[in-house]
Amino acid sequence: MSANLSENYLYQVLLLLIVAILCWLWMRKGNKLVTASLPPGPRGLPIAGYLPFLGKNLHHQFTKLAEEYGPIYKLWLGSKLCIVVSSPSLAKQVCRDLDVVFSNRDPTIAALTLTHNAMDIAWSSSGPYWRNIRKLFVREMLSNSNIDACYHLRRQQVMKTIKHLHDNCGFPVEIGKIAFMTEFNAFISMIWGGTTSSSTFKGGDHDDDGHGAEFHVISSKFLKLLELPNISDFFPILARFDLQGVQRQANEILAELDAFLNSLIDTREKEKAKNGDGDIGKKDFLQILLDLKYCPDSDIPINKTQMKALIMDILLGGTDTSATAVEWAMAELLHNPEMMRRVQEEITQVVGDKSLVEETHLPKFRYLDAIVKETLRLHPPLPLNVPRRPSETCIVGGYSIPKDCKVFLNISAIQRDPNVWENPLEFRPERFLGGEEGSKWDYNGNNLHFFPFGSGRRVCAGIPLAEKMVSYILASLLHSFDWHLPQGGEAVDFTEEFGIVVKKSTPLLAVPMQRLSDDLANLLCMI
Repeated sequence: MSANLSENYLYQVLLLLIVAILCWLWMRKGNKLVTASLPPGPRGLPIAGYLPFLGKNLHHQFTKLAEEYGPIYKLWLGSKLCIVVSSPSLAKQVCRDLDVVFSNRDPTIAALTLTHNAMDIAWSSSGPYWRNIRKLFVREMLSNSNIDACYHLRRQQVMKTIKHLHDNCGFPVEIGKIAFMTEFNAFISMIWGGTTSSSTFKGGDHDDDGHGAEFHVISSKFLKLLELPNISDFFPILARFDLQGVQRQANEILAELDAFLNSLIDTREKEKAKNGDGDIGKKDFLQILLDLKYCPDSDIPINKTQMKALIMDILLGGTDTSATAVEWAMAELLHNPEMMRRVQEEITQVVGDKSLVEETHLPKFRYLDAIVKETLRLHPPLPLNVPRRPSETCIVGGYSIPKDCKVFLNISAIQRDPNVWENPLEFRPERFLGGEEGSKWDYNGNNLHFFPFGSGRRVCAGIPLAEKMVSYILASLLHSFDWHLPQGGEAVDFTEEFGIVVKKSTPLLAVPMQRLSDDLANLLCMI
């Protein structure tokens, strides 16, 4: 019996020893997480931090700081701790390995106000609401079948643009504005069904371009306010004073946006009430949303505010970014005439000179696809992506990343990394061509050397539509016209203007000259 007691005692001691070792290992792991140091970074001033030293082109400044402090570093902007990540391996940790932790956003006061307290997809933090609203957006609105069903609306707007340019051959046109108006009119047609009337919008004497111009003014104010440094964001204790009037301005812009969108929704709801559920006959994006709103059995309930937030994601998220991509691509091609000649020959070989470009042609344009990808590599519309906010303290690259700090992914630096890209500052579409090497680059963020639309669960939800629109507009411009700089314009200015969307600081002016056959030109005149 004594032997049994001794044996039991030995088992108990061993069990306690094992538990103690496991607890020690767990505590050591936890202590390592807690005691890991913050990344290195530049010293700033007391209270203000590094704010006084920020320049205009933040993405390039962040890249230079990475050369000094490494691919992950910190800087204080007022009382806000910011972490900047500038390497593919560390971006993988953020976007893939720790995707759940880094899936929240860190919206500014302007962003919160302009999006009805982050009711949209871009700025809302991860959670049940975001998952449902994104699922609705992707599954109900941007499914392949819905995008294909709306092709005739996109085609109609592209044809109108080609006709407008044909009528203005020989005169300089602003490429970015042309692309924006085409994008806007196409998107508003897909949302509204292509039947907008001038009375629908504020200022009923406007034509379609007037609607686009009105919205362009609103969206420009929207984006400028998002880009404006707001002292209340850097020092939240001052937010209630609204020292720069940012929240007041945001409320004014939101009122304009609401008036614009309420007119769309209210008119359609009146049609629904007048004609009944089965007689409207439209399945555009707005009708899809209204059907979900009035469907009691819908697994994704939606109200009017959420509808407006989703529509704004399409209009603001799609127009400026895509139009900017078209403008940068045309700037690079005007700077490289041989590349322009080559892509025009490819398009003509596929389409012929007696037809116009259709979306069905796009998969056959391999060189055009390479041009678009190289444009997005060298000129990503959102070079710092939308900042992320970790939901808990974690380790990235051996450093502690505190909960609720602001994390920037410097996509611009990663896509110009000389360790990955040969001659990274040169515009070379050929790098995206050629067998297996060319096929490994896509827009879904699977390769963290090239992810202009982001990666992980916060990857851009509108990729399929954006990809089609940029390529379709660019191919149509190149197939229908020859292009040259205005007289006296000897070189393209590639100076950037930093913002949430990085644009050319000087708009690109180019002169279209007829390249279409006379038969096609006459056909355009009938549109």
